[in-house]
Amino acid sequence: MSLSPDEIERYARHIVLRGIGGPGQQSLKGARVLVVGAGGLGAPLLQYLAAAGVGTLGVVDDDIVSLSNLQRQVIHGSPDLGRLKVESAQDAIARLNPFVVFEKHPLRITPENARALVAGYDVVADGSDNFDTRYCVSDACFHEKRPLVTAAVGSFDGSLTTLRPFERRPDGRPNPTYRCLFPEPPPAGMTPACSEAGVLGALTGVLGSLMALEVIRAIAGFGEGLVGRLLLVDAMSMRFETLDYEWDESNPLSGLTSPR
Repeated sequence: MSLSPDEIERYARHIVLRGIGGPGQQSLKGARVLVVGAGGLGAPLLQYLAAAGVGTLGVVDDDIVSLSNLQRQVIHGSPDLGRLKVESAQDAIARLNPFVVFEKHPLRITPENARALVAGYDVVADGSDNFDTRYCVSDACFHEKRPLVTAAVGSFDGSLTTLRPFERRPDGRPNPTYRCLFPEPPPAGMTPACSEAGVLGALTGVLGSLMALEVIRAIAGFGEGLVGRLLLVDAMSMRFETLDYEWDESNPLSGLTSPR
């Protein structure tokens, strides 16, 4: 897929960058990425993916912009209050990079529609704010063999990992699934919503930007990603840690007794 003269100038700092270059930038232009959620994580994620030249961005979100969103959801502004987030995000992306195709999905992702949605894209990035959606998206990506970058934030902490459970490690063991990392959702009420506990706005920017880095890495194929590794960010102590996690042979998707 060739780049126009304007695109070559726009992406010049990528094109001269070892690890991306012209072929990597062409891969970004040809890629289709589905972003789940246009909120705190999705806002910086979408902006950096668009700036990087990802050719097609699909966004799933059925919410509207409210005043309390604007402390962290920087893709939206005061004039967007009351608008669908996918509409507001589309306008912001068009201003940022007119070469990006934007596909709106103003709906809630469910077990009934998830597989059809993710099947239309090359990479999925989940920035949703609840466990039901995270399990639904990760299961769909497993069945449709799509790489998944997934992140979550608390009040002052966040986490990030990449899932490719349809592939195997060099030693022949399967890569872990989301259910290997989190076998069961926490009990109801254990993790309060950000409307109750609060969330540090800039922290969502950090995690959303790191999600964009993982997506770009997955498309362009450079460096070492977070497959089988969980990145933990502690904004109180400004500490980053990475924990390894393994395939669980009892997980219901790819475990020894799971249906194949």
